[in-house]
Amino acid sequence: MMFSDVTAARAALTEIQQASQSPGSILSRKIWLPKVFYDALPCFYIVAGFAALLATLYVSDWYWVLPHSLLFAAACLHMGVLISRRRDRDH
Repeated sequence: MMFSDVTAARAALTEIQQASQSPGSILSRKIWLPKVFYDALPCFYIVAGFAALLATLYVSDWYWVLPHSLLFAAACLHMGVLISRRRDRDH
């Protein structure tokens, strides 16, 4: 009797969980990109990574931005190389 409130609260789903379980949800839809954008995606990631890496050289006053920019640059470069290697391996 005492645990009935706890299980009812635990069983209730959040709005995001409910949205992701519905079949027509935007969170569960597949993304379609035109072939030009799909082919350019690794290049975009690599260019964005190098641009963020070069931007860290020119930032002098905002020291709090440097770690974020370096993290973004590393993530973009990693994703660009990873996607291009996977595509080369698959073809």
